[in-house]
Order: sequence, then structure tokens, then C-alpha cells
Amino acid sequence: MGGRARTVYNRQETQTDLLGDWLPSGVTRVCLIGADDVDVQYELLSRETARNALATYDLSQPFDNAIGLDTVSLGAAVALLNDLNWYLVRFADYALVQESSISETEWVSRELATEVRDRELPPEETDRLLQIFGVEDGRLVEPMYVTRVTDTVPSYDLREVDETVVVRVAEDEFGG
Repeated sequence: MGGRARTVYNRQETQTDLLGDWLPSGVTRVCLIGADDVDVQYELLSRETARNALATYDLSQPFDNAIGLDTVSLGAAVALLNDLNWYLVRFADYALVQESSISETEWVSRELATEVRDRELPPEETDRLLQIFGVEDGRLVEPMYVTRVTDTVPSYDLREVDETVVVRVAEDEFGG
């Protein structure tokens, strides 16, 4: 989609993500969304410690001002986010994780991913509180916070958008 090259894996491709990219089975995705006033890729890659932490990953740009990468597990994703914490606090608005053991199509916040990894919350109990972003010209726009009461995701109604991205969030993140 949108002129991005499709990465081909040597493993069986089992699904697509919200952006239409194929995901190999067993892969956990991480997406770092930059703050409005910074270039997140420049800020992370211009600093030696962050650059070294990211050096082993194939980086992509799933959205404007975002960095995407694949890890081997939920634990590896959370560990990477912990390693990058100093930089994320300063340069990123959101750190998202997509793990098939939690959801095939929805992302989870860093906090929720940590709770699942630490077994504080079972994956099947993560789907109630949602942050839904609109996607406009490749950029995430104003999130809408909703409580899921059925198996469906409520419609994004803040403005007309190209598509949406659904993020499961922890209680203390709900409402921004």
C-alpha cells in the first residue's frame, strides 16, 4: 500500500496487519509514534544508545513520523521498549505492540503489553478499553476513546478518515 515495499519472509505468511502488510507467523510488531514537534526516526537514530538498540532490526515507516519493526516475541518487544525508555519519553507520543496471542488485528499500548507479559492480565481481558486513531494521509490523527461492549469495534466518528487503527489500552491510559 502507498508505495511501501513489501518485506518477504522465509516463513509462512499468515495474516495482514491493519496497513495491508503481510505478517509472518510468530512475529510481534512494534510501532513508535513520534511526537508532533520531533522527527522520531532522526532523534532515535542520531543517538548512539538508541541506534545500537535498534541496529539488529529492519526498520520501516508504517505511518508518518513513526518507526516500525518486528521482534520475536512479546517479551522481546517489551524489553526493547524498556531499553529505549529514556528516548521514548522525550521523542515518542505512543509505543504500540501487535502480538497475535493478544489480537490478530489490533495493537496494544506498551503498558498493556507489559501487563500481559508480566501475567498481570490475561490476553483475553485486554479488549474492553480502546483508543481508535484515524489515519489521514499516512498520519495518525486524534484518538477517540471508546469502551467495547460487543464483539465489534465502534466506528470512528471524529472526522472523515482513510482508515483507522485500533489500540487496546490500560485503564489508566483510557481517555488520554
